[in-house]
Amino acid sequence: MAVHLSIGARVRKSPFFKASRDAGLAAASVYNHMYMPTSYGDPAAEYDRLINGVAMWDVAVERQVALKGPDALALARLLTPRNLDGLVIGQGKYVPLCNHNGVIINDPVLLQVAEDEIWLSIADSDIQLWASAVAGTLKLDVDVFEPDVSPLAIQGPKAIDVVSDLFGDWVRELKYFGFRVTELDGIPLVVARSGWSKQGGYELYLRDGNRGDELWARVAKAGKPYNIGPGTPNYIERIESGLISYGADTDAKTNPFELGMDKFIALDQPHDFIGKDALIALKRAGVTRRFMGLIIDGPRIMQTSEDRQTITFNGADAGYVSACVYSPRVGENIGVGMVATAAIDALEPVEIMMEEGPRSGRIVSLPFI
Repeated sequence: MAVHLSIGARVRKSPFFKASRDAGLAAASVYNHMYMPTSYGDPAAEYDRLINGVAMWDVAVERQVALKGPDALALARLLTPRNLDGLVIGQGKYVPLCNHNGVIINDPVLLQVAEDEIWLSIADSDIQLWASAVAGTLKLDVDVFEPDVSPLAIQGPKAIDVVSDLFGDWVRELKYFGFRVTELDGIPLVVARSGWSKQGGYELYLRDGNRGDELWARVAKAGKPYNIGPGTPNYIERIESGLISYGADTDAKTNPFELGMDKFIALDQPHDFIGKDALIALKRAGVTRRFMGLIIDGPRIMQTSEDRQTITFNGADAGYVSACVYSPRVGENIGVGMVATAAIDALEPVEIMMEEGPRSGRIVSLPFI
C-alpha cells in the first residue's frame, strides 16, 4: 500500500521545489529538515540517465554550515580529524567529523570560499548546532550560520558537456572537489566538480534562493540537446559505487576506521581536534567490523527495504545490510553494510535475514564497479 508524504509549512522546501514538482516529482523524503526528492516515477530511466547520459538533481538538502571570521580555520581544524594544512580557496576537501568518543557524526565536503569563510556541505545531521556550541564554549571569534546556498547537481557522463556549454571550458579543468565562485546570467553561484555519484558531474551552489526556478530552467534548456532529465541521488548507483550514506549505513557507534576513512584521519598532526584521544585508542585497538559489499543470492531485489537486514555467521550476529538492490551492471543482487571482521576473515558465506526469509550472501570488497 502506498504511503504518501504530507506537504506542509513545517518542513522547508528547496528553491527548486516547484520546478521539481513541475518536472514530475513522484516521491520525497525528509533530510536536514527539508523535502528531498527521491523519485520521478521511472527508476529505470533515472538510472539510465545517470549511467549513460545526464541528470539534474535537486540536492538543496545538502545544507551549508558557514564558519565566518578570524577563527574560521581554527574552528574547522577542531571539528575534523583531517589535517587542513594546505587548504586553499577553490579546492574542497572531504572531511569526516567526529564527536569526543571518535564516533562519526557527519562527513561533509569542506569549501574555503574566502580567506575568512569556510562552508561545510553537510549530510543529514544538525552540525550547525554542534559547531556553534564548540565555537561558543571556546569563545572563538567566528560566526556559525546557514548561508543562502542551495546545490543543484548535474550528474552523469554528459554532465561535463552541459556544464561546459553553460559556463565555458574552464569547468573541464576543475579537479575533483575543485570549485569557482561565478554567476550565470546574473544568478550568483559556486560551481564545483562534485556530486554523490561516481559517474562524473558538478554541483551548482545557488547563492540566491529566490532564483531557483530560473536556474532549473537554464540548466534544463542547456541540457536538452543531451536529453537531460530529472533524477535524484541514485540508490542503485550509490551501492554499486560503494558510496557511504551517513545515517543509512552508520549507527550510534560507527567510527571512521570502520568506514575505511583511515587516509582522512591525521592522528599525528600538530593541531588538536575533537575526538583525538578516542581515535588514537580506537586505531590502537583495531576494528571489529568494517563497511563491506555483499553479493546476495536469490530472486532479484527490485524494491528498497524499509529496514536493515541482520547478517549472521555460524549462527551469531555478524552485522547488518543497510542497503541492497539488483544491479543491472553487476548482474546480481548487491548490498552494503557493516560486517564483523570474523565473518570477513573467514572467507565463507553468511546468512542475511531478508523480509521474506534468509538468503545466502558473499562478502566482497567495495566498490562493485
